[in-house]
Amino acid sequence: MTVQEQCNILIVDDHPLMRRGVRQLLELEPSLNIVAEASNGNEAVTYACQLLPDLILLDLNMKGLSGLDTLKALRNEGIAARIIVLTVSDSRSDIYALIDAGADGYLLKDSEPELLLKKILQAANGENVFSDIILEYLGTRDDQSDPFESLTERELDVLQEVARGMSNKQIASHLHISEETVKVHIRNMLRKLNVRSRVAATVMYLERKSQ
Repeated sequence: MTVQEQCNILIVDDHPLMRRGVRQLLELEPSLNIVAEASNGNEAVTYACQLLPDLILLDLNMKGLSGLDTLKALRNEGIAARIIVLTVSDSRSDIYALIDAGADGYLLKDSEPELLLKKILQAANGENVFSDIILEYLGTRDDQSDPFESLTERELDVLQEVARGMSNKQIASHLHISEETVKVHIRNMLRKLNVRSRVAATVMYLERKSQ
């Protein structure tokens, strides 16, 4: 997308004042078009499926469905929009969880308005955008710890079944989840372990178990 084309945006935040402020900021730029505002995660999923926005600005700490669960729900629905987290939280665990779940950027609400608008325009043009402190955290992440610690309990369950040689269909049946959900877990798992295949993930898993 070029800046000359309009980027359709969905704002997701449970604070009306914040939604209004973000809308007013984005309206300064003619190429950004707000198609809807959602006050919770369920509304966000509904609007995203109906309106197919290009970009979703997603709050993290919301009542009801959290930003993380909303992000997962959007990706599970096959929403291809770029999703940028816009939050007050600079907690490493929040950052890593959202990035691992498929966020395309992570911006802090206390950023200067001009900088925030610039970053959102970059996101509209297909870039991954992060506040400076977030980039620092992501840059040191590889030095942190065991990559298996970033896996969710369900991803570990799936990995265990993969290591036993089970197919996606068998895993879905065994864990009482859909095959599509199994595929999502495997995709996230491979990304977190930084490997490209089930075989490589299995080797890592078995090596770790033997330690």
